[in-house]
Amino acid sequence: MCTGQRLVCRIHCHHDSCENPLRTDVQVAGGAQRERLAHIDFRLFFLGEVSRVDLLRRFDVAPAVATRDLARYRSLASNNIYFDGRSKTYRATEHFSPLFEHPLDRVLSALSRGFGDGLGGAASGLVPCEYPVPISRPIIETLAAVTRAISGRLVLSVSYVSSSSGANEREIVPLALADNGLRWHVRAFDRRTFSFRDFVLTRIRSVRVVSGEPAPEESVAYDIQWSREVEMEIVPHPDFPRPELAELDYPMTNGVLRIRAKAALAGYVLRRWSVDCSEGHSLRGPEYRLWLSNRAVLEGVDSASIAPGYASKELSHG
Repeated sequence: MCTGQRLVCRIHCHHDSCENPLRTDVQVAGGAQRERLAHIDFRLFFLGEVSRVDLLRRFDVAPAVATRDLARYRSLASNNIYFDGRSKTYRATEHFSPLFEHPLDRVLSALSRGFGDGLGGAASGLVPCEYPVPISRPIIETLAAVTRAISGRLVLSVSYVSSSSGANEREIVPLALADNGLRWHVRAFDRRTFSFRDFVLTRIRSVRVVSGEPAPEESVAYDIQWSREVEMEIVPHPDFPRPELAELDYPMTNGVLRIRAKAALAGYVLRRWSVDCSEGHSLRGPEYRLWLSNRAVLEGVDSASIAPGYASKELSHG
């Protein structure tokens, strides 16, 4: 289980990325040099150029090390790179083919925000880029207390403001973080309701550690909704006038986007992307460009209660 992951889902397509090098000869290099070679590859691929200064600034290595790294990259992928004597910069050739696979999420983050290491200061993007500023931001001390509890398997007493019961005190056993695209939650066992629940981090007003260890049944192994995965089949909305746009916007195969998500988070995925989950694709509006074609997969999924247009058989029959 990853305790610091974003909203947990996997899209089945032909462009899955990983962090492993494509070439076995790159694997021979040490870990630190592989990272620098990947950086060279990244800048050539997405910016079209790289210089020794770029390596000095990014990794704080000696000039001789940067020179050796560039020479090593040229020996591994001579068709990718050439030296521009006028600008004293290495540039990508027109035949460039990346030596490494670059995970899309990290690429977009680096291009828009730079290579931040969390050491203070605001990192600048590598290309001009604008993006929505998150307006739901947890207090960093609260976040730190929660993640320490996840890492150390601690019990917390929190002052929490619930949408249903208002402000109250409760003991929770934090298990994992999840980002639903709009706000951060902590998945935890709630001793007040004796159930596994999601708590919005911004609604936690105070935190303190409680003595004692969590009971076995308070562990993630007993969280059925977190352990269970569902595969959702999402298609262009039958009533959307331009279904081909949905196929262009999302990585569909034969008109179907298959997403695997934890049951605890499936509803968040569907709500975030405004997926019509009604039985007869009855929701209307320009935001509903997608429809869940196998809605039966949501039976027994607690988070389905927030999926747009979804009503379980239990609810529909009173």
